Amino acid sequence: MPKITLGLLQHACGRDPAANLKKTLALAEQAAKKGANIICTQELFRSQYFCQAENHDYFGLAEPIPGPSTKAFQALAKKHGVVVIASLFEKRASGLYHNTAVIIDADGSLLGVYRKMHIPDDPLYYEKFYFTPGDTGFKAWDTKFGKIGVLICWDQWYPEGARLTAMQGAEILFYPTAIGWHPKEKAEYGTNQHGAWETIQRSHAVANGCYVAAINRIGTETPEGGDGIEFWGQSFVAGTSGQILAKASADKEEIMLVPIDLEKVDVTRTHWPFLRDRRIDAYGDLTKRFID
Repeated sequence: MPKITLGLLQHACGRDPAANLKKTLALAEQAAKKGANIICTQELFRSQYFCQAENHDYFGLAEPIPGPSTKAFQALAKKHGVVVIASLFEKRASGLYHNTAVIIDADGSLLGVYRKMHIPDDPLYYEKFYFTPGDTGFKAWDTKFGKIGVLICWDQWYPEGARLTAMQGAEILFYPTAIGWHPKEKAEYGTNQHGAWETIQRSHAVANGCYVAAINRIGTETPEGGDGIEFWGQSFVAGTSGQILAKASADKEEIMLVPIDLEKVDVTRTHWPFLRDRRIDAYGDLTKRFID
């Protein structure tokens, strides 16, 4: 099926995980009924963005995979014949937690998981306290509606992850995301920060001749008080030449339905043969931290 429709779920999150799950399932159901073939949630949709502080209580938000959220989305996928990507806080074992996306095929089967590889540690983004770096590597999955790759938020700044996923044949790269402004910094740095975020992901589409879908949340969240984070929304889909095909607002809940044509992946990669012309004999130093 070369022509498919993506369904991206951009919304605010409250303090009740059960309510957030119910809301996201309802949005996914609406997307499926409106014709979406592949549905993707935003990052860690079951809760507010708790990584704004190092607080052991938040480990209670984690769940096993498979678990209740996985099973709920599997039932939805099977009911509507859609592919689902859902971003979860995974409890793998006692003391071992990951920021994980589950990939569910249109028959409800769990194809696998992707565990976030790059883990940030910045003011109000204290993810290293919670998440063990992923050990799945970069992966692509054959689904009913195309071959897809999934990376998560901070991964979006690294061309290596996008490239290695595309090299496995991924036609669409999905990036579930939770990113926004520190309110006090927005006036001075906000435009540049958002522009960099959008530009780097559009560049992944260009360099790899594939589609890129970034799904972000909205609203200001202050789980620890203070100014919190003002999430900038603006989820988008970039085409195979990096062009913006659709973009959501900065502050409204939206079900983005974006039609795409997967045949354009082959056309773009043939006419701009970046994969052909890579000098793989000269890239060995990429495995080093730094070249002195």
